[in-house]
Amino acid sequence: MKYKKIVVLGSTGSIGIQTLDVIRSHRDTMQCIGLCAGSNVELLNRQIMEFCPKHVGLAEAGHAREVIVGKGVSLILGQSAATELAQLAEADIIVNAVCGFAGTLPLVAALHAGKTVALANKESIVCANPLIQNALKSGGRIIPVDSEQSAIFQCLMAGRRSDLKKLILTASGGPFRTSTLEEMEHAGPEQALNHPIWNMGKKISLDSATMFNKGLEIMEAAFLFDMEGGAIEVLLHPQSIVHSMVEFIDGSIIAQLGTADMRTAIQYSLTYPERIKSEVKPLSLFDERPLTFERPDVARFPAIKLAYAALNGGNALPIVYNAANEAAASMFLAGKTGFLDIARRVEYAMERAQALDFANADNYEAIVEIDRQARRLAQEKV
Repeated sequence: MKYKKIVVLGSTGSIGIQTLDVIRSHRDTMQCIGLCAGSNVELLNRQIMEFCPKHVGLAEAGHAREVIVGKGVSLILGQSAATELAQLAEADIIVNAVCGFAGTLPLVAALHAGKTVALANKESIVCANPLIQNALKSGGRIIPVDSEQSAIFQCLMAGRRSDLKKLILTASGGPFRTSTLEEMEHAGPEQALNHPIWNMGKKISLDSATMFNKGLEIMEAAFLFDMEGGAIEVLLHPQSIVHSMVEFIDGSIIAQLGTADMRTAIQYSLTYPERIKSEVKPLSLFDERPLTFERPDVARFPAIKLAYAALNGGNALPIVYNAANEAAASMFLAGKTGFLDIARRVEYAMERAQALDFANADNYEAIVEIDRQARRLAQEKV
């Protein structure tokens, strides 16, 4: 396998940490040449000491004096740090693990620079698809890191795109899969962040509990694989062994299976199109419980229904869906709104956004303004 020089954006987050775990296991074929973090300087310094990158970025410039870098290491500070590192000439792969809408500009910059992007940031695809499609013309490419999109990416190799009928996204159902509406109404952050299967960061764990994560994945899959919303289905699969499936016109369904460990999808994005030995414990179907599948209850998880509405409505609605969810999720984690209020606030914002005079979301300034307005709407009293 060709030796890969890798930049990790969002290195102190859950995906960033696991990416460095993969690199640590394959130092003979991978080198981390760039690290970028938001504000967790303590962890960033430990990563710098271990991986000795040539380039370091920190979004929170106020912590600059705390960053320990050696002679000859470039230190880039401020909110544009990730965007600058995304364009490094010597980088082979940019891992975009920046959380939320903030990952958009780094993705666009990397693609314009002709880079391969291992993408773990679904919000950028959802909010800025026109910008990303334009940036892809510069020669860059996206290899999905999310386990569901990685699974679909792999399953599509089994047939011609012209023979594809349907994409089937699986979801664990999160901590409230069997909970009643009354139980969910009174749920707090501790319960919502207690995912039964996956080890993830706060935001994605909460989005899994509300299923807004799956809603974003519906739109992400539509944009990544050029599919209509009607050809994308969601199934609850509490064992999280089947990561997603595709169905072809002859009725054949191809599935990708594996243990619930993000390092598998991360490693594949770094080695594609090759596969190499992994440190992840292999799946043993003899040791697993029976694999089951259920239809999601949209009454308890309205995020699914709202996602299809946003995708079908097009234009600004996917941006509103994401921004309103980010705002409402932050309010919930701060104890300022209820768990079920997250979906209510997103629906409220989507309904009122349609009445606003939004420009077409085909440039970054317009996207930022739509994002701002959607957050304002989500924070209003519902």
